[in-house]
Amino acid sequence: MKQSSERTEKCRGRPPVRPPSETKRVIVAAAAEQFRQDGYASASVARIARSAGVSTKTLYRLFPAKSDLFAEVISQQIGRYFLPLEERELARMSTREGLEHLLTAYGRLTLSEETIFMTRLVLAESDRFPELAAVFYEQAVRRTSATIEAWLARQVAAETLQLDNVPEAAGILRGMMAMEPQRAAMLGCAPALSEEDVADRARRCTRIFLDGSVSRTRARSSGLPF
Repeated sequence: MKQSSERTEKCRGRPPVRPPSETKRVIVAAAAEQFRQDGYASASVARIARSAGVSTKTLYRLFPAKSDLFAEVISQQIGRYFLPLEERELARMSTREGLEHLLTAYGRLTLSEETIFMTRLVLAESDRFPELAAVFYEQAVRRTSATIEAWLARQVAAETLQLDNVPEAAGILRGMMAMEPQRAAMLGCAPALSEEDVADRARRCTRIFLDGSVSRTRARSSGLPF
């Protein structure tokens, strides 16, 4: 009986402390949910802290401003879809396979319901909160652009692609892959694409970018280069 009592006493006390990485993950998940429910302006840091089960002091220690929370939400979202692409993995692929793989990852990020919502939120609230636009541009636009540009630059260096302007080519690829379906979804005119649709679109964009769309038969008969 005494031993049982001693074991019970040992089980009491403070709950186990979460590691900082886990605390950060829980806070960011709570913040993402708050942004989805209430938007950026109405999202309350105090409510985010309560939902995450931490004090506001702990939250502010990890994220000094609400914009820092938003930046981390965007960063983690990109990490889930896009950043796991490794150079070594892409290097083992052919140019066609690599580009299709890259565009598929980009499409799954930019055409996901989460990203469409965040983009809509930034556009709606960036006049009042210009830091939102800055965060979104740096965390989402520039980071994904840099990954695509780096891959294209490697293809140019390997002489598998001939491009006069790598950043421009990256922008063309991004627009071709995502602009029309993302805009349609943001305006409520079409649902977000499924993963299968994204993969199909990436395949078509890759073919158009690498092969063009001029009929080879027509080009031969007219003497046009192709």
